[in-house]
Amino acid sequence: MRDCTDINHLIKEYNAYITLERGFSENTLDAYNNDISKLISFFKSEGLTLADITSEDLQSFAADLYDLGISARSRRRVISGIKSFFNFLLADRYIEVNPAIKLDTPQVGKKLPEVLTVEEIDAMVESIDLSDSLGIRNRAIVETLYGCGLRVSELVNLEISSVYLDEEFLIVRGKGDKQRMVPMSSEAIRCIREYLPERMHYDIMKGEENILFLNRRGKRLTRVMVFYIIKNLAEQAAIRKKISPHTLRHSFATHLLEGGANLRAIQQMLGHESISTTSVYLHLDNTHLRDEILMHHPRNAGTHL
Repeated sequence: MRDCTDINHLIKEYNAYITLERGFSENTLDAYNNDISKLISFFKSEGLTLADITSEDLQSFAADLYDLGISARSRRRVISGIKSFFNFLLADRYIEVNPAIKLDTPQVGKKLPEVLTVEEIDAMVESIDLSDSLGIRNRAIVETLYGCGLRVSELVNLEISSVYLDEEFLIVRGKGDKQRMVPMSSEAIRCIREYLPERMHYDIMKGEENILFLNRRGKRLTRVMVFYIIKNLAEQAAIRKKISPHTLRHSFATHLLEGGANLRAIQQMLGHESISTTSVYLHLDNTHLRDEILMHHPRNAGTHL
């Protein structure tokens, strides 16, 4: 377990996490930081550290918000921020057990994620300068994010020993240190095969020998570096949407659904704990779902509107 006593370092890492993994806006980032400050102040007054916090302590914190007269909507947002913070701590191994997992949050409407079209992704790939070794690496990064639906944290920690090119799948370590097997697209396989000989020329740092994607100095990429790679490629392709590496994961799931993939299969490939998390993608293509109903429902047999 990693040291979680340096609060300033944790908040800096958390800001990178919610900006790049979740694609939050600056306003949302400020709100979540404010929520974390409330939490830290509360537990300092109780003489507790992050490693000491239990589910009961968080329930006390939520009750304190109520006693202060904070509105229900604001309490929902604060609790959402707290749950996000502890999810980060667990994913990055600062804690072993998530005390916020049972903290109740009233249901609120979900914002639909931004999605790229296949043509926009193709335009990003075509904008890459393949005369440079980093361009070959960047193409493999885009195709792996989009072709496998990985989180950016999963991509930067992806190990060569977990990539089975001949068998066409990879094993990724996701949230909560859980492993899952993900099929690879043919393009991702081809691009990684072309990148590996280029990688052999890097001066690889000790301890990074098994990490697939490296920078020029032979060290694994950071979330921020991947964010700028994707952002720059989108600009070169004249894409005006606000995107992040996570946009490619959303696009992966949406295009699978449009292609007829089962929602449970998408859930497994994304590594979602609950099918309700995956079901947000059902709202992204009403036309496709309408066509599916018209094609397969017995009441519509022989009728195509």
